[in-house]
Amino acid sequence: MTEKELIEKTKTEQLTELSKYRAQLRKEPWLRFLFFELTLRCNENCIHCGSRCGEVPSDEIPAQVFIDLLDKIANDFKEKRLKTPEFSGIKPRLPMLNITGGEPLLRKEFFDIVSHAHKLGFPWGMTSNGTLITKEVARKLKEAGMGTIAISLDGTKEYHDAFRRSKNAFERTAEGIRNLMEQGFQEVQVTTVVTKQNLPQLEEIFKTVCNLEADSWRLLAIEPIGRALENQNMALSLDEHRQMLRYIRDKREEGYPVTYGCCHYLGLDFEHEVRDWYFLCNAGVYTASIMANGDIGACLDIERRPETIQGNVLKNDFTDVWNNRFEIFRTPLSTRCAECGGCPDEPFCEGGSAHSWDYDNNRQMVCFRRKE
Repeated sequence: MTEKELIEKTKTEQLTELSKYRAQLRKEPWLRFLFFELTLRCNENCIHCGSRCGEVPSDEIPAQVFIDLLDKIANDFKEKRLKTPEFSGIKPRLPMLNITGGEPLLRKEFFDIVSHAHKLGFPWGMTSNGTLITKEVARKLKEAGMGTIAISLDGTKEYHDAFRRSKNAFERTAEGIRNLMEQGFQEVQVTTVVTKQNLPQLEEIFKTVCNLEADSWRLLAIEPIGRALENQNMALSLDEHRQMLRYIRDKREEGYPVTYGCCHYLGLDFEHEVRDWYFLCNAGVYTASIMANGDIGACLDIERRPETIQGNVLKNDFTDVWNNRFEIFRTPLSTRCAECGGCPDEPFCEGGSAHSWDYDNNRQMVCFRRKE
């Protein structure tokens, strides 16, 4: 058996075990990650924005609703025991709280919410464009117990400013990263959305990330969601997507902390090569979200439509919703897709990511098994 054949055999065995775990997870979901979308307001106007921030009106539930919800989740989930043998030995813990937006720092009660989460013992992190992270804000984030942060940096100065449609965005983002590093944060991740236009810039972006001394760099291709659907000229072809994956694999082999995002099943060639784990869509089995208007969903990147919204915290008990709804995310997407039938990778992929699913036509928009 060649080395390649041995690697593929090992991956197949591990992916088969993961598929069994996934089946059990659908029966007994485990809330590991909870997203709070504090606002859809943003001080940038990104070409690719999945949430269409700035153009989609959205009510904002009172900060006290988020605070009360933290109290409830701390009470309902802290002592949750996972009963089945597959999960035996797992120590119960509060879910990781992920604060996002829009730009979450625009919410004036931001520190009230995250400080309360920290007091209750929630581990928490956030996503941000970094432009509002002054030295004082970085200090306050440290005091409030922030553990992780992902900052978006999408190219050279000229490209980043144009992509974000925001003047001097590159300098302000870089300064925000430097302010975080001065506070000694250990998990500052730079995130880059890769398009046709900045794919040739990856090495230059890499050097920038290194100069900023960020802890890791995460790349993902522009996704077919939100405003990106109106900018198809930026979308990567499958060959270009694979070019990006090969670049990530090469950097990882050189020992650099570069990773691909959680999105998409990549096939045996790239699974476990470009990130530390195998593909598993977290939506509704590991992950839930509270949107700015109080709606309850899974991954925030998923299209917001009646069947993907599971309730609203102003009307429904979140714990009850988590335990008894989310059926759409706890049934393999592949069961609704004729194209998935007979695919040898279906047990490992199960239809792929929920955020790139075409809910009108019941097919996956990003599939590495499909020909262009």
